Amino acid sequence: MSDYPASPKSAAPDLAKLKSYLVAQIMQQLGSTFVKEEERQQAVRQHLAQAYQSLKINLPPTLRDQLLHDILDDLLGYGPIQSLLEDDSINEIMVNGPRSVYVERGGKVIKTNITFENDEQVVRLIDRIILPLGRRIDADSPTVDARLPDGSRVNAVIPPVSIDGPAITIRKFRKEHLTIDRLIEFGSLTRSMAEFIRACVVARFNIIISGGTGSGKTTLLNVLSSFIPPEERIITIEDAAELRLQQEHVLRLETKPPDIEGKHAVTIRDLVRNSLRMRPERIVVGEVRGGEALDMLQAMNTGHDGSMTTLHANSPRDTISRLETMCLMAGMDLPIKVVREQIASAIDLIIQQARLRDGTRRVTSVTEVVGMEGDTVVMTEIFRFEQTGVSEDGKVLGEIKPTGIRPLFSARLEAAGFKLGPEMFGASIGEMLSPQRRR
Repeated sequence: MSDYPASPKSAAPDLAKLKSYLVAQIMQQLGSTFVKEEERQQAVRQHLAQAYQSLKINLPPTLRDQLLHDILDDLLGYGPIQSLLEDDSINEIMVNGPRSVYVERGGKVIKTNITFENDEQVVRLIDRIILPLGRRIDADSPTVDARLPDGSRVNAVIPPVSIDGPAITIRKFRKEHLTIDRLIEFGSLTRSMAEFIRACVVARFNIIISGGTGSGKTTLLNVLSSFIPPEERIITIEDAAELRLQQEHVLRLETKPPDIEGKHAVTIRDLVRNSLRMRPERIVVGEVRGGEALDMLQAMNTGHDGSMTTLHANSPRDTISRLETMCLMAGMDLPIKVVREQIASAIDLIIQQARLRDGTRRVTSVTEVVGMEGDTVVMTEIFRFEQTGVSEDGKVLGEIKPTGIRPLFSARLEAAGFKLGPEMFGASIGEMLSPQRRR
């Protein structure tokens, strides 16, 4: 169990009833008059003092302070999970109902002692998150994706799709701006691999970052995007905006859910198509999941090189299969060979990210997409993570190594001003001149 203390309401039912009553009264008073955001905390304090007077309640100072803190969290913050959001050691928060709150810390999922009063308090928290974004959740639209002001990603579901009550999953956004140097320190990749990937980004290669849920794909995409030269126009496309590019010339686009009649949705595919009319020099899609994959491949094949995206896949070969499936979801009824030719000509590099058994996140493979051979997309692995064992404390042991094969697109890198020596790839001159590589 976590060291987070149980909230006072779970230990004192009478105090919980008092708090619920005070929250309802203050919400009613705040709703009847317009109060600026910066003045809301003072307004809550005033309404609370008035409530104490009218109810003739005299609480000890420590209990008053605790009650004020809980009410402020409930009305202006994020209720019982506010302390979790403020804890920088936590990466993910999972509310599986009012009595079941889990967190991920250091790659491990643990249950906390934090609780909500009831399902209604969980739904109230969901509403507080999504209403400022113009989104809604109800029985007709029981799922929603949103974000917190700091960029943290939120998914919420309620009945009837969530059988046991409302649930919230929050992927916290790191306050620390991660750099490639920090990822090298963490052991996520090596210096040679980082230099190679940086050269590929600057040289305008089309890159896909693939991996499982929680493997760090978006984090790596953020870091790779930092290599894009500052003078280039970048358009980012996401379901819920969480990319934070440091360049000045960035235009961020975000999807829009359907209205109450189920109409006027704006999808990733709509935004990819529209972005082509906005003179993009780089298109960065947070994640491709469906038919928009075909639109993105066509964009990559028609002069919009240097684009990047992520997708869910467990290996580079699975990435190709996933792209094929998503292209077929576009409803164009294309022959599979044509789809594979589109993929082979559009994608230059696949970077595989994984979350290992000990919770660490590593780049496990960097693979060049070479082209087509018959009906097969041919790929060459350039870097690979080789696991050597597991330590006594459960830490995965291993090393990221070059495979000894120099990528065939080296000439394009040299044309862009990057002369990467064979030692970066662990290749000897003899290996480079072998008949197979000459061919």
